[in-house]
Amino acid sequence: GNVLLNQMKEITGIQDSAFLLAALKAADGDFMEAVTFLTEDPAPEPVQDPAAAEPSAWEGSAVELTRITCLVDTYGPEGSLIPAALGNLWEVFYSTVFLSHDRPQDTHSAENKYRSKRKRCEMLSLWVESPKQNDWRRAGDWPVGMKNIGNTCWFSAVIQSLFQLPEFRRLVLGYSLPQNVLESCRHTGKRNIAFMQELQCLFALMLGTWRKFVDPSAALELLRDVFRSTEQPQQDVSEFTHKLLDWLEDAFQLTVNATSPGDKSENPMVQLFYGTFLTEGVHEGNTFSKIETFGQYPLQVNGYQNLNECLEGAMVEGEMDEATTSQSVKYGQERWFTKLPPVLTFELSRFKFNQSLGQPEKIHTKLEFPQTIYMDRYLYCNKDLIQMKREEMKRLKEKMVTLQQKLERYMEYGSGPARFPLPDMLQYVLEFIVTKPAVAVSSAQSSQTTLPHSPAKPHCTCSLYILYYSGKKSCSRSGIIFNSSMELQPPVSPAELSEHPAPHVVSEEEMKLVQTCLQRWRNEIEQDVQDLKESIARINLSIEQMYCDPLLQQVPYRLHAVLVHEGQANAGHYWAFIYDQPRKRWLKYNDIWVTESSWEELERESFGGLRSASAYCLMYINEDEGPEARQFQKEVEALSPELRHYIQEDNWRLEQEAEEWEEEQSCKIPQMEPSPTSELQDLSSESGPAGHHYHCSVRSLSSEHARIAKEQTAKAIANTADAYEKNGVEAALCEAFHEEYSRLYLLSKETPTPQNDARLQHVLIYFLQNNAPQQVVERTLLEQFADKNLSYDERSISIMKVARAKLSEIGPDDVDMEEYKRWHEDYSLFRKVSIYLLTGLELYQNRKYQESLTYLVYAYQSNTKLLLKGTNRGVSESLIALYRRKCLLKLNEVAASLFVSCEEAHVSEGVNILNELIIPCMHLMNNFEISKEDLDAIEVMRNRWCSYLGREDMDAKLQMKLGELLPRLLDGSTEVIVLKEPPKIRPNSPYDLCSRFAAVMESIHGASTVTVK
Repeated sequence: GNVLLNQMKEITGIQDSAFLLAALKAADGDFMEAVTFLTEDPAPEPVQDPAAAEPSAWEGSAVELTRITCLVDTYGPEGSLIPAALGNLWEVFYSTVFLSHDRPQDTHSAENKYRSKRKRCEMLSLWVESPKQNDWRRAGDWPVGMKNIGNTCWFSAVIQSLFQLPEFRRLVLGYSLPQNVLESCRHTGKRNIAFMQELQCLFALMLGTWRKFVDPSAALELLRDVFRSTEQPQQDVSEFTHKLLDWLEDAFQLTVNATSPGDKSENPMVQLFYGTFLTEGVHEGNTFSKIETFGQYPLQVNGYQNLNECLEGAMVEGEMDEATTSQSVKYGQERWFTKLPPVLTFELSRFKFNQSLGQPEKIHTKLEFPQTIYMDRYLYCNKDLIQMKREEMKRLKEKMVTLQQKLERYMEYGSGPARFPLPDMLQYVLEFIVTKPAVAVSSAQSSQTTLPHSPAKPHCTCSLYILYYSGKKSCSRSGIIFNSSMELQPPVSPAELSEHPAPHVVSEEEMKLVQTCLQRWRNEIEQDVQDLKESIARINLSIEQMYCDPLLQQVPYRLHAVLVHEGQANAGHYWAFIYDQPRKRWLKYNDIWVTESSWEELERESFGGLRSASAYCLMYINEDEGPEARQFQKEVEALSPELRHYIQEDNWRLEQEAEEWEEEQSCKIPQMEPSPTSELQDLSSESGPAGHHYHCSVRSLSSEHARIAKEQTAKAIANTADAYEKNGVEAALCEAFHEEYSRLYLLSKETPTPQNDARLQHVLIYFLQNNAPQQVVERTLLEQFADKNLSYDERSISIMKVARAKLSEIGPDDVDMEEYKRWHEDYSLFRKVSIYLLTGLELYQNRKYQESLTYLVYAYQSNTKLLLKGTNRGVSESLIALYRRKCLLKLNEVAASLFVSCEEAHVSEGVNILNELIIPCMHLMNNFEISKEDLDAIEVMRNRWCSYLGREDMDAKLQMKLGELLPRLLDGSTEVIVLKEPPKIRPNSPYDLCSRFAAVMESIHGASTVTVK
C-alpha cells in the first residue's frame, strides 16, 4: 500500500495520502485508473466570473472544496478554479461530496491540450508502464530534472538556470566556513548557512547522481517561511528568487567577513551577479547624479516590441525644456551602466493591477529578445557617442513621421469618409474614359428581343417586373404581372444596356486631352509615392543600423537562460530554457523532464503574444565569462570527501530501491533473462553496445551476477565457520574471499571440453579467462559477498555488512566504473547468447524450425559484437552458423512446399515464412564476410524459388505472386531489416544452465562434424 501511495505522490505531485486513498477507492483499487483520474484534463470548468467562485454558488462543503483544490499545483487553464491535475476524479468527488450544479465551460487551445496530454503520457509511461526502474535512471551525463513537490516549479527553473553557470556551481560546491565563524553566527546566519549546505548537497547530486531527477525537498523546507499561500503570483515568485539570492549572498559574506569585515565588493555573489549604474538628471531646475547597485535589472514590457526598446525606455526618461537643458544632460533623466556583472539578469515585468477587478493581470504582449545583445550603447564610457546617436535617432524619427504623413495623403485620398489611393483613383478614371458607350435600340426591337411570346398562348405576353408601386401591394407573391390583352414595352436606358459604367458621349479630342492629362498626373503621383517609400526605407535602414557601429559591439552578452511562466498573474506553471554550451543546443527544463529544444520552440513559448506563456526573466552572460566544456566527472572528483560520500550513498539507495522494486514486481511479472538492453537494436544496425543506451546500471547488472552466484558464495561463507569463531567477521570475510578467488581461478585454467563451458558457472571465470583488470575482478567478488540475499544466518549477515562497508570505501580513483560497467554488460550479453544458442538448438532438435531460427539469428548477431573484443568473449561462431544454415534450408523447403500446394491458406503461410524469416535472415547473412557455406545455402534457396518460374501447373495468380517475391529474395539491399526478438528465457541457476549446455552438446556432438572449442 505504501509503495503504491509513494508512486502516486511522485506521479501526480499530490502529497495528501487520504486524498490519494480516496482516488484509489473511487477507481475500485485500480492503480492505473486512479492515476488516469488524477492526470487527465478536467471536465467543464467554471468561468472566470468572481460571482461564480463564491462559496454560496456551490451546494455542499466549501471547506472540502478548498481543501481538494489546494492539493496540487495549478496546471489547469487560465483562471480555472479547479486544478487540471484533479481531472476526471473531480467529477467522482463532485458527484459524491456535492450536489449537481451546472458550470459554464472554458475551452482549451488545441496546442495546450496536446502538450498536457503528451506530458501526462510521458509521466505514465515512466512510472507505470516500466515494471523496472530503468527509465528512472540518468542517461550518461545528461542533465537531471528536478521533482516538483507541490507548486515548486519556479524553484526548479531558477536553480537549474543557476546550476548551469559553471562559476556559480563552483562557488556553491566549494563553499566552506571556519568552525569558529559558524559558532559565532546568529539565527539568521545559521539559517542561511544551512540553506547553502542543502544547496551544496543538491548541486552535488545534480552532478553525480544516477537518477533521472533529484528531490529538492530539503532545500525548499528551509524556504517554507517565505511561502504565503499555495498559489503565488508572478511578482511573489520574483520575490522568492530575490530572497534565495540574498540568503546566498549573506552566506558568502560570512566567509568574506573573516578577512575583510563588511566589504561587500569581495563577496563572490556580488561579483558574479551585481553591477552599478549612474543616474543623471534635472529635478526642479537642479542637476543631480548618483550611483546605484543592481542585481536583477527590472524592465517594463508594456509598450515595447523588443528588449533593446525596453532598455532604451528604462535608461532614458522624460525630456527637458530647452531653457533648462544643459550641455551634459540632454533628457529629463538618463541612466548609464558603469559596471556590468558577468551574469546579467533582466526581470521582465509582465503584470499590472486591474483597478476595476481589484486583482493583478498578466501582460501577454509579444516581446522579442536576441540570442546576443551588445551592451555598449548603455555604458557610461560611450555616453557622448550614444547621446549623439540618440539625437540623430530623434531627428530621423521626426522626419519619418513627416514622410509617413505625406505618404498617407497620397494613399488615403479624398474628402469624404471613404478614401482611396490617389494613383488608383486616376487609373479608374482612365479606365472609365476608354470604356465604349452603349448603343441605343428601338422600343419595338427591345420588346421583340426581351419579351418573347409564349408558344402555348400566342396572344398572351408575360412581362417580368419588380414592383415599386408606392402605397400598393402586388397581388402576385412572385412579383409577376400577367396581362393577356396588352403588351408592355418599358423604356430601356443606356445604363441597363451597358455592362460597365461608361460616358454617354465623348469626342476624340476630349478623350485624347483627358487621357494625356490623367496619364501624366498618374505617372507623377506614382513617382512621388515611390520617392516617399524609398526615403522612408532609407530612414528605416538608418534607424536599424544606428547601433551597428563596430565600436558599439565590443561588449557582447550571450543568452544563457530564459525562465518562462504560463498562466495568469495569480496562478501558472514555470519552466526554463537553458543553452547547453558543450552540446551547442537549447535544452528545456520542465520539472523532472530535461529535453532537447530549439530556438524556434523557445521563441514560440517565450516571446508571448500568441498564448499565455511568456518569458519573465532573461539571464545573459558575458561572452568572456562563457562556460567551459562540461566535465561532470572531473567536478565530482574535485568535490569534498563528504559530498562524494553523499552522492555514493544516494546512488546506493537508488540501487536498493531498484532491487526492492524488482522483488515486488517478481511476484507479478514472469522472470526474464537480464540483458544489457531492454530490446536489442535492429539487426541492421552496425553500432555495438557502446553506441546504445543501456537501461541497466552498473550496480543492477553486477548485483544480478552476484545473485546468480549466491549459492556458490554461500558455500564459501559456510567454509569459514572456524575463522569466524576464532578471529571475527573480518577474518572470516578475508578467508572466504581468498578461498573463493582461488577456486574460481583454478576453474578458469581448466582445459574446456565440448560438453563443458566453465564461463557459464560464474562471472569471474569469464573475467579471468578474458584477462579483466584485477580491480574489476576484486570488486566483483567483494560485491558478491555484499549481496543482501545472503541473509541465511548471523554469520552471513555479519560478513555481508562488512563487505558492504568495504565496498562503500572503494571510490572512482580505485576502480574505473565505466570499465566495470562494460565488463558486466559483456558477461550479461554472453549469458544471453548462450541461452539463445541452447534454446535454438533444443528447438531445432524438436523440429520447431521457425522458433529455432529466431533464437539462432539473435545469438549470432549478438555473439559477433562480443567476438570483436576477443575470441573468448563469445561462443563458437561456426556452431551457430551451422545450425542457422540448417534451419534456413529446412524452413525454405517447408515454405516452398506450402507455396506450390496451390491451396490459398497454405500459400499464404508459405509466403509469410518467406517474408518474415527467410528473406530477412538471408539479407543479414549476405554481407562482405559471408562464408562459402552460407553463400552456397543462399544460392540453393534462391534456385528453389526460381525453378518455379514458368511452371505450367501453377496458375497465373500464383505466378504473379512469385514475381512479387523474387525481387526481394534476390536483392534486398535497400530494405530495412527488422526481426522481432524472441521471448526471453531465464534459467533458475548456473547449475541448470551448465546442465542444459552439457545435454545439448552431447546430443549434437555425435551427429555434428563441427568441433566445439
